[in-house]
Amino acid sequence: MARRQGQVDEKKSAAILDAAMTLFADKGLATRMEEIARLAGVSKQTVYNRFASKLEIAQALANRRSDAIAAPLRSDGEPQAVLETLALTLLEKVCHADKVGSMRGVALMSVEAPEIARAVYDAGPRRSLKLLAAWLAEQTRKGRLDVPDPEEAAEMFSGLVLGHGHLRAMLDVPQIAPEHRAARAREAARVFVAAYASKVS
Repeated sequence: MARRQGQVDEKKSAAILDAAMTLFADKGLATRMEEIARLAGVSKQTVYNRFASKLEIAQALANRRSDAIAAPLRSDGEPQAVLETLALTLLEKVCHADKVGSMRGVALMSVEAPEIARAVYDAGPRRSLKLLAAWLAEQTRKGRLDVPDPEEAAEMFSGLVLGHGHLRAMLDVPQIAPEHRAARAREAARVFVAAYASKVS
């Protein structure tokens, strides 16, 4: 069966973003649009039809990562179960060996073009924190948790889960081993929920 045009477009956009992520991790802003096109298997014009600049590509990558991390928040499970899944997703995104390069790629950008680094932060990590904060506020309204300052609590949860994960990624030193990530996620969720347990009996 023939693929619809929308499916073709989505596959090309995904290929462009995958190529850009690989190249940004290796070369930072020195990456050229034609290199992205070549690695993605599309024309340079196709890249420009979807993304007008490397800034737009970087923002799209950050948004895609943010959506993947925040996906567990769209379920209606119990807070501890949702947070445990979120924590494990976050650990996999930050600690996985294949993801370390992209973190250093953003660091390279921060020196060459701080406005791009800020845009990436806003579209990615900051957006993820806002989505978590909104979810925590909703759980508080439902009486499942008691979180007086959802934005601060969202950042605290991220720190509780990752510890030195971002720093390890930047320095390319050993991360939390895969076999220990589930236990870290489970404990982080338990501690957080205990700290913000609902006072409604």
